[in-house]
Amino acid sequence: MSRRTLTLWGWFLAAHALVIVLGWTLPSQPMGDVYNVYEPWSSQALTGGPIVGVTEPWVYPQLALVPMIAAWAFAWIAGYTFGWAVLITLLNGLVFALIVHGGKAPWRARAALTWLAFIACLGPVGMFRIDAVTVPLAIIALLLAFRVPTVSSALLTAGAWIKIWPAALVGALVVARRGTRVRVVAAALGVTVVVIATLFALGGAGNVFGFLSSQFGRGLQVESTAATPFTWLAALHVGGFHVAYNADIITFEVTGPGVTFVAALLTPLLAIAALAVLALGAWKSVRGAHLVQLLPPLALALVLVLIVTNKVGSPQFLDWIIAPFVLWAAVDGTRLRTGLRLGGAVLLLTQLIYPIIYDLIWSAHPLGIAVLSVRNILLVTLLVWSVRRVARVPVRVTSYAA
Repeated sequence: MSRRTLTLWGWFLAAHALVIVLGWTLPSQPMGDVYNVYEPWSSQALTGGPIVGVTEPWVYPQLALVPMIAAWAFAWIAGYTFGWAVLITLLNGLVFALIVHGGKAPWRARAALTWLAFIACLGPVGMFRIDAVTVPLAIIALLLAFRVPTVSSALLTAGAWIKIWPAALVGALVVARRGTRVRVVAAALGVTVVVIATLFALGGAGNVFGFLSSQFGRGLQVESTAATPFTWLAALHVGGFHVAYNADIITFEVTGPGVTFVAALLTPLLAIAALAVLALGAWKSVRGAHLVQLLPPLALALVLVLIVTNKVGSPQFLDWIIAPFVLWAAVDGTRLRTGLRLGGAVLLLTQLIYPIIYDLIWSAHPLGIAVLSVRNILLVTLLVWSVRRVARVPVRVTSYAA
């Protein structure tokens, strides 16, 4: 093993050890979801009780239960929560090994270090949530997109049945990958058919798409971008505006005049914005944009649309930007500095917001809302920057197109 590879593994262990330690020491219980919901959900499935997503409705796609159950294999070390940390570290380590041991090309070190830096920036919420399972899956899938797009599509679709966001990456792949679109779509449909058929066989036909319907009634979460003006009204004690705890979904939401209308408006806005970005990518692809240049910014832009226009806005959603950034660092590390700075700042501020000063957020303290507002402004800025990069991807106009 070369010195460079040893160094990269040293940074890998340091980044994961840091995040695990922070998970146990920072306030606001950043590992709360693991022991409050993942542990009882998986435990009841293993002991003959109700199976979430199969025998009863669930907020997550059904494959999310698989890693929750798998974490029990390591619970003997120091409990279920530590077992979850070990599981995520092993999953990350497997994909990390595929990156750093595949050769000596400079892109491998760039991709690995970008990933580790972002893991450290986001902190424990990036590890102690189900989203953490999908990140290494999305990274390896995107890196495989250039040579084996059908495998890439299948992996991303499996990831979408854990947490829905990788479906945006499937869309980016379909748009950017000329000549293999049918195979990419077929691979995605194949995985979906297998999952649905399995659920039918287990008696879960009535809950197959329960994770979609469960989102419709949600309010405007305090961390979401669209909630920013309402959180300021709550912070300034304007009549009728408050930050309230929703015990049913274990989160804080904004309440007040007009909030429900904005929350309802965001779902169609998300769909329209995503379709607009996909249309821009399709136009570039038809005009001859190269896959290597188009896929990274398109994937990042689509993921950011899902975050910026989302009424939920949970801090772990920022995990989603890591995979597109790792891909982009791998193929074009020299022209990514602005994006990396913006991405790193957004992730660091997200860790500051949750869990470090989260009490200032849910209590609508002006200082906490100010930090949250800066993060959201940078998030919107990053979205605009990524869309501009899609628009600037060079094309090779054919004589027919001309």
